[in-house]
Amino acid sequence: MSTPNLQQCVQYLKGVGPARAELLAKLGINTVGELIFHLPRSYDDLTNVKPLEQIEAGVLQTVQGEVVEIDGKELPDGRRVTQVVIADPHGKCVAGVWYNSLMIVGKVHYGQQVAFSGKPKWYRDHWTMNHPRVQVLNEKEAKLEVVPVYPLTEGLRPEHLRDAIRLALEKSADEILDTLSALIRARREYPSVAQALWQVHFPEALPQGVHARRRFIYEEFLILQVALAVRRRSMRDRQQAPKLATTPQIDAHIRKLYPFALTADQNRAIASIVKDLASDRPMQRLLQADVGAGKTAVAIYALLVAVANKHQAIIMAPTEVLAQQHWQTLEQYLAKSRVRRALLTGSLSSKERERTLNGLKAGEIDLVVGTQALIQDDVEFAKLALVVIDEQHKFGVNQRARVKKLGVDPHYLVMIATPIPRTIALSVFGDLDTSTIKQLPPGRQSVLTRWHAEAQRERVYQRFQEEIKKGRQAYIVCPLVEESETLDLTSATELYEILRTGPFKDCRVGLLHGRLSDDEKKHVMNAFRDRQLDLLVTTVVIEVGVDVPNATRMIIEHADRFGLSQLHQLRGRVSRGTVAGECYLFAGVTTDEARQRLRAISRTTDGFALAEEDARLRGLGEFFGTRQHGLGDLRFGDLLHDIDLLEMARADAIEIVAADAGLRQPEHHALRQAVLARYGQTLDLAAIG
Repeated sequence: MSTPNLQQCVQYLKGVGPARAELLAKLGINTVGELIFHLPRSYDDLTNVKPLEQIEAGVLQTVQGEVVEIDGKELPDGRRVTQVVIADPHGKCVAGVWYNSLMIVGKVHYGQQVAFSGKPKWYRDHWTMNHPRVQVLNEKEAKLEVVPVYPLTEGLRPEHLRDAIRLALEKSADEILDTLSALIRARREYPSVAQALWQVHFPEALPQGVHARRRFIYEEFLILQVALAVRRRSMRDRQQAPKLATTPQIDAHIRKLYPFALTADQNRAIASIVKDLASDRPMQRLLQADVGAGKTAVAIYALLVAVANKHQAIIMAPTEVLAQQHWQTLEQYLAKSRVRRALLTGSLSSKERERTLNGLKAGEIDLVVGTQALIQDDVEFAKLALVVIDEQHKFGVNQRARVKKLGVDPHYLVMIATPIPRTIALSVFGDLDTSTIKQLPPGRQSVLTRWHAEAQRERVYQRFQEEIKKGRQAYIVCPLVEESETLDLTSATELYEILRTGPFKDCRVGLLHGRLSDDEKKHVMNAFRDRQLDLLVTTVVIEVGVDVPNATRMIIEHADRFGLSQLHQLRGRVSRGTVAGECYLFAGVTTDEARQRLRAISRTTDGFALAEEDARLRGLGEFFGTRQHGLGDLRFGDLLHDIDLLEMARADAIEIVAADAGLRQPEHHALRQAVLARYGQTLDLAAIG
């Protein structure tokens, strides 16, 4: 909770002024409160003192000695260089070197005891430190310290920032309301917010600063986890969903529709879903699966349970291509079924759309597949009981909230085809129960993935031609639809023309990309699925959901442009049948990170391991895009490196909300305010509003 002092413009702090306030504004610091919570990202431990004889190259350390030489000169290129040499009693020396800097001039004198802190390097015949931090040791106020390292902007010096933070803390630290209750602080051994702020900015020792910073990371995670726990509890306790029972007869009838036996992982997921659906509390479940592990089969089971209970169900996909794929799959499963079903997408004619809407409103349609067309204002349902959202993260921030208008408290099943790191599951989907399917169906082959040099392209093309002669099909994936003036990449349209008139002129070659109309995309995909095309040149529009068992080969062009999870999804389009698939990666690699990605995708087919590796290499933003979920950026925490604090915060949040769902107890007052301020609107937290 902010007080007038915390809301005061930072410009009016002593020693700041308009010019420095302008620099602070570039860091997002406009108020005293924002300045106080501009936490260090790390620390330089200047108390790590090394004798000169034990100095290490490239490691931050502090060395001490007497000033024995001070020299300044101008270099041929016009730069001014200043050198100060310190020596220990044994004659061991290190030189501090400054370029175009007047900082050191007048600060040190011959005979003074001085400490240099920096990263030494061996230059010619002696140790040097470029621009070391200098501390004069024979002055009473000087002492070796732990120095915070802050995010800065050009023109803003660290010492000026620290001076401003010190003044702000002296003025306002005691006014800050502590989000953490005394009970939580005692359990987790954290200081009060005022103590922690002093310790994080001006630590007496490195462990104290690190511990104080972890306290604020934990607090940030706790606010998120409490928000998710409140949302989860409110949706279950305040809403009432229809009870959808699964009798032995219903189970047997549904299983007869499958042309295969379900795996143990699929059966476990179904058992959890059946239990959820039988309750009058709305199911809130995340179903994640590795590529090809059969999450759609599990979703179909849930949909048919709803229909068997005389209710309506929907499955919603983010794209027309994926919606069409689901429709084709359902048509195969339900070919001999009396389930009344419909497809509702943006490409329907006005007459077809009107007929479908009337059928939904009258209860004459049991099951509908669609895109975002399902959540338009004119869509009404007679008896909606289950909503399945596929690839939920691709819809946008408030999709689940928007789906509420579809019916009175339906059950929800959210599906993710891309395996996600545990940190994503705990944060973005922390309000959902989770079912995971890793086990591939019997007979499903893994994909052999090879990273090839351009010189091997002709040989790879020959392998594709041989496969096509056997009656099988193949994909070639490009990152771009058309040529780019700024990127030197082969586009799908360009490659399509090259291949159909060159190496594959005797084959039937198709082109698929996102700029085609919905009807054109549908026509191309149906032609490929019906084996009227041998080779499909495409973009990532086929990344998810496309299921053509006869396609067994894939080339991914410029594979270094894709993340690991996306590469794993793309190669999952082959080996959908009983023939082992092969995926060939072509890439003009320029970075170590890209090499690591391509080695990893060639080494393993475990999507969950690849998801963790992708997050480590490229960050969690690769999974969902910037601010995709409306949960915003974390200010202090790092979901990859601070997972221990995330799990700790989750456990505490569940306990807090179980005991005080509305956060009405006095000790939770500040926490309640923080949760509402941060996530009240995003997560629709009416329960504590």
